[in-house]
Amino acid sequence: MGVKKGDIIDEQKHHPDGCGLVVKIMGGGEGFQKIVCCDHELTEEDVVSQMRSPLGRKKGELPIAVILDEKKLYPDSCGLRVMVMDGGAGFQEIVCCGHSLTISSMRELKYGQRRDVVAPSDPGPYGTA
Repeated sequence: MGVKKGDIIDEQKHHPDGCGLVVKIMGGGEGFQKIVCCDHELTEEDVVSQMRSPLGRKKGELPIAVILDEKKLYPDSCGLRVMVMDGGAGFQEIVCCGHSLTISSMRELKYGQRRDVVAPSDPGPYGTA
């Protein structure tokens, strides 16, 4: 069946003894099979309507707000993109479309940086104000 944009997968739903990984689906997901974290398999059955309590969650190598992007490594895939929202100390992999996504498919978001900002020394085509 897969997952869809906006779904939240929370390890605490069925595995309160885990690190508490929470991921949000940002796109793709038709070929989603599972997330392996703390030796637990998280599937569509672990989708929740909202994130549960942050208590007991353990952060690992995956920083918060990092995006794992299937298209980065597998252009012929369904394009699953997930954002890590919390936890992740026991993260091992995401299996989607038969591919394995690990920490190597990480693409960090850069908040506060705009693409259209010019250097302060460049007054632009209209001069300075």
